[in-house]
Amino acid sequence: MRFMMIHKADANTESMGPPPPELMTALGQLIGEFMAAGKLVSSEGLMPSAMGARVDVGGGKTIVRDGPFAEAKELIGGFAIIDVADKAEAVELARRWMQIHADVLGPGYRGSGEVRQLFERPGA
Repeated sequence: MRFMMIHKADANTESMGPPPPELMTALGQLIGEFMAAGKLVSSEGLMPSAMGARVDVGGGKTIVRDGPFAEAKELIGGFAIIDVADKAEAVELARRWMQIHADVLGPGYRGSGEVRQLFERPGA
């Protein structure tokens, strides 16, 4: 079963710039573990919304808006696609992923993640 682990962005992550080297090192170790276990499909961090755009469709119109976006709580800061046995395993890997942020960034860190199963094509 494939799941997406989503790390939510916030005003702090939007303004922070690149993650601190200590966080990248710790995440790199965890990602290496996921890879060695054959559980990681893909993992990427995303640039701040100021470098992105939104495309909205409705009422017969398509509207493109350049970032940054006011509602940072609705943004994705990074993601990983994992291939695991079930939702419980996906949640455990996501818990470890988020815990690394708390351990490295300290007690002031507040973050949120999400685990979502991917649709699988029949026969895939």
